[in-house]
Amino acid sequence: MTTPALTRRHALISAAALPLAAGLSALSGTPARARAELQGAAFPMYNRFRLGAFEVTALLAGTRSSDKPQETFGTNAPPEEFATLSEANFIPADRTQNFFTPTLVNTGAELVLFDTGLAADGTLAALSAAGIAPDQVDVVVLTHMHGDHIGGLMGADGVTPTFANARYVTGGVEHSYWSGAANEGFDKNVRPLNDKISFLDGGGSPVPGITAMEAFGHSPGHMIYMVESDGQRLAITADTANHYVWSLQKPDWEVRFDADKSAAAAARKAVFGMIAADRIPFIGYHMPFPALGYVEPLGDGFRFVAASYQMMLNG
Repeated sequence: MTTPALTRRHALISAAALPLAAGLSALSGTPARARAELQGAAFPMYNRFRLGAFEVTALLAGTRSSDKPQETFGTNAPPEEFATLSEANFIPADRTQNFFTPTLVNTGAELVLFDTGLAADGTLAALSAAGIAPDQVDVVVLTHMHGDHIGGLMGADGVTPTFANARYVTGGVEHSYWSGAANEGFDKNVRPLNDKISFLDGGGSPVPGITAMEAFGHSPGHMIYMVESDGQRLAITADTANHYVWSLQKPDWEVRFDADKSAAAAARKAVFGMIAADRIPFIGYHMPFPALGYVEPLGDGFRFVAASYQMMLNG
């Protein structure tokens, strides 16, 4: 089809219409540009995609910023090296944004929730935004027992389970450790559910299509999970890496919350080496939301490649 040429007559008519439109706007009393209050930074509350016959929903259960990040990340790194790496990756060296991302997997037979956030209200808000009621959750899998993963197990009253119809699955090594640790969070949130908890080791399966893998170090029995459906795979890496730059590009940099620093570094190298070699997407609990991406080898570590639309093409 041939596009009609813009004639001199058309141009004159268009030019004449401009002051008319401005005049009408002035007569109506409506300003040409609306004034609105600044709203502040915001994040979506969930991200959903297909993985074979499964459906995966990442839930933003909370996010917060903090200063002095090197008190937590890269605690054994020279400050100038920490600053240089931060600048090279376009992030500040004196501020960080942390994300808390439980993940929901719908297998078609069961609804499986991995971790529960800092508190029930944040996780419930994200679930509600995603169209899920807490009593629909069939299985809650706890990757480990740190407070930001078990904090949503109990409701606001502290005694009513948030997920009333769920059974619970966690690693046996992890549960055994915290059972004897006299930890307030564990005693409040996990211990009351003990009669509903089943335990597994590496290679165990909470439901068909999902397999546990040992990644000890961040906590004594920290586990990750491989989700597979119709030949497609997704790794749920929990806290194997706590930051997409300072933990992935420098896996030997120590993290304050890692219980066993050397074991945690070895786990980062092994887990993300596997993910990089097999080009498997992953969801990391503290990665920038929607916490979904890939890694590729970079020097002694890995570069995080955030997913764009790849997973959306599966549906």
